[in-house]
Amino acid sequence: MRYLITLLFCAACIPAIKAQQTQKPPLHGKNWMAITGKPLAATAGSMIFQKGGNAVDAACAMLAATCTMWDVLSWGGETQALIYNPKTKKVIGINAMGVAPTGATAAFFKGKGYNFPPEYGPLAATTPGTPGGICYMLSNYGTMSLEQVLAPAMQLAAGYPIEAQTANNIERGKERIKQWPYSKKVFLTHIGEEREAPEAAEIFVQKDLLQTLTKMVEAERAALRKGKSRKDAIMAAYDRFYKGDIAQEFVRGSKEQGGLITMQDLAKWKPIEEEPVQVNYKGIDVYKLKQWTQGPMLLQALNILENFDLKSMGYNSTKYLHTIYQAMSLAFADRDFYYGDPYFTKSQPMKGLLSKEYAKQRAAMIKFDKNDPNIGPGDPYPFEGRTNPYLQLLKQRGYELDTSKRNFAPTHDIRNSLGKADYQEKLWLGTTSVEAADKDGWVVSITPSGGWLPACIAGNTGVGMSQRMQSFVLDSSLNPFNVVEPGKRPRVTLTPSMALKDGKPYLSFAVQGGDTQEQNLLQFFLNMVEFGMTVQQATEAANINTNQLWLSLGGSKIDDRKPSVGNILLHDSTPEAVRNDLKKMGYILSFDDRTSGPINAIFFDWKHGSFWGGSSNHGEDYGIGW
Repeated sequence: MRYLITLLFCAACIPAIKAQQTQKPPLHGKNWMAITGKPLAATAGSMIFQKGGNAVDAACAMLAATCTMWDVLSWGGETQALIYNPKTKKVIGINAMGVAPTGATAAFFKGKGYNFPPEYGPLAATTPGTPGGICYMLSNYGTMSLEQVLAPAMQLAAGYPIEAQTANNIERGKERIKQWPYSKKVFLTHIGEEREAPEAAEIFVQKDLLQTLTKMVEAERAALRKGKSRKDAIMAAYDRFYKGDIAQEFVRGSKEQGGLITMQDLAKWKPIEEEPVQVNYKGIDVYKLKQWTQGPMLLQALNILENFDLKSMGYNSTKYLHTIYQAMSLAFADRDFYYGDPYFTKSQPMKGLLSKEYAKQRAAMIKFDKNDPNIGPGDPYPFEGRTNPYLQLLKQRGYELDTSKRNFAPTHDIRNSLGKADYQEKLWLGTTSVEAADKDGWVVSITPSGGWLPACIAGNTGVGMSQRMQSFVLDSSLNPFNVVEPGKRPRVTLTPSMALKDGKPYLSFAVQGGDTQEQNLLQFFLNMVEFGMTVQQATEAANINTNQLWLSLGGSKIDDRKPSVGNILLHDSTPEAVRNDLKKMGYILSFDDRTSGPINAIFFDWKHGSFWGGSSNHGEDYGIGW
C-alpha cells in the first residue's frame, strides 16, 4: 500500500515539476550558446562567437580559459570531446587523453608500496592531452587561428581577479604545494604569511604559463610567415609544445621532481579522432566516447531501463529510485571489470555489453523488494558469439555468473558503510565541462580534467601535470583491461554526452564529478525525456548517487576504493515515506541539498529555431547565449 501511496504522490507531482520555478533562469539563444565552469571562461567563449568564430572555436577558447583558471584542471590535463559536424551530420569523438609514461608499470608502483598509482605529484601524471586536443579540434574543425582562440586565456594568465573557490583550494592544499618548488612559486603569493594563497579578487598572475602560451602563438606566427596553411601553422604550435623547447622544460621539470615522462613519450603521443559508441533509447540516439572512458556505462543503463515503464513509476518514487539504483549498479559492475583502453587491448566485449539482449538479461536480475548486494560483472561474451576468457578470474573473485546460484556478497568487493568522511568527496572529484553550439549547426561537448589543485607544475612551464594515473589498477583481478602499462590510457570517468533525435541535435550535456558523472547525466536525460522537464529544471532536479561501485579516484588502499553496498545519497527533500521504504529494502541513506555536480547542457528547440541552455545551481558554472 505504501508503494501505491508514494507512486500516486509522485505521479501527481509531475505537472508541478513541469511548471517549477528554477533557481537560475534558463538560457535562450538564436545564434549561439556558450556554457562552462566559470563565468569568465563563458565570457571567453562569447568573445570568440562575437568575433565570428564557430562553436569549435568558442569551445577551444573556453577550454583554454578554464585551464588557465585552474577550474579543477590545468593545461597538463586531458580533454574528451564529442563534436557534431553539420556538414557530415555525424557525431565524432576526440580522444585527447594522455598515456602512462615510460617506466610506469605495475611492478614499478608495487615496488614503491602502492596499491594504485599515487593521487598526487609527478608519478600521478600521464602525458598532457589538452594542448594537443585544442590544436587538433581547432585545426580540423574550427575557423580561427590559435592566437585568436588563446587570446582570452593569455589575458587571464597575465592577471585576473581570482575567485574565492580557487583561492581557498590553494590555501587548503598549501602544505602539499610546498613540496613542489614550481607550484610553490606560482600559487603561494604570500609565502610566510598566515594565509599564503591569494585572496579572493586578488589579481593572480601566471608569468610562466603566459610565456608557454606565447611560445605556441609565436610558432604559429612563424609558420604563417613561411606560407603555411592555417592548419599546419596550428600544428607547428602543437609541435613546439610536444617536441620543442616547451617539451624540454616540461620533461626537465617533471624529472627534477621525480616524474617519469620523457621527450619520447611526448613526441609519440597524438590525439585520436574516433567513432563514438551509441544506443537508441525510445527513438533518441545517445552518443558517448569509447570504453577508455566510463561513457558506455550510461548507454548500458539506458538499455536496461528501457525494459521498464519509468514514467508510470513516478518521478523519484521509491520504485523509480530503486530501479535506477539497480540499473546503475549493474552497469557499474561491468564498467569496473571490462572497460579499458581499446587502442592498447582490443578484446573488450563492447558489442555484447551494449546489446539490447544483454540488457534484458541484466534487467531481469533486478529484485523489486530489496537492494541486491551481490551485483557483479555479467558475461556479455555470448552476446557477441565468444566465450568469456575471464570466467575463472571472476569466480576467484567470488562472483557466480549463474545468477540462480548467487546468494552471497563477495567480501572482496564490499565496504559496509560510507567509512571515511571524505568518501563522497572522492566520488565527486574533479573535472569541468564545456558546451557550445552555433546557428550553423556545430555542437561541442567537452569534459576536460587533470592537473587540479593541489597540482605539481612541471618546471618553468606554468603547466600543472595530470593526476589521472590513479585511475589505473595494478592488479588484473580488479580489471584485466586497465592495468597500468607505458603508452596506455587509464580508464577515466570523463564523459561528454550528445543525443540526436530524427537525425538532428537534441541534447548536448556534461557534468563534473568523478564516478557520479554518468549517474547525474543519466537522471538528467530521463528528467527531460520521461518527465518533460525543461533543460534548466533537469539540471537542478534532485538526483540520487549509488556508491555500489569501485571508486576511480582517490585512496591509496584497496579498502579505500571498494564499493559501499546499499549506500545511496538522497536529496534533503526526499519524502519520509520514500526514506522509510528504502531503509526497509536494505539501503543505507545519506542526504544532501546538492546531489549532483554542476550539469551543463544545451537543448535544441527545432520547433522555434532556438537554443535552450541549462547550467545548474550547484557550482560556479555559467552560460551566455545570443
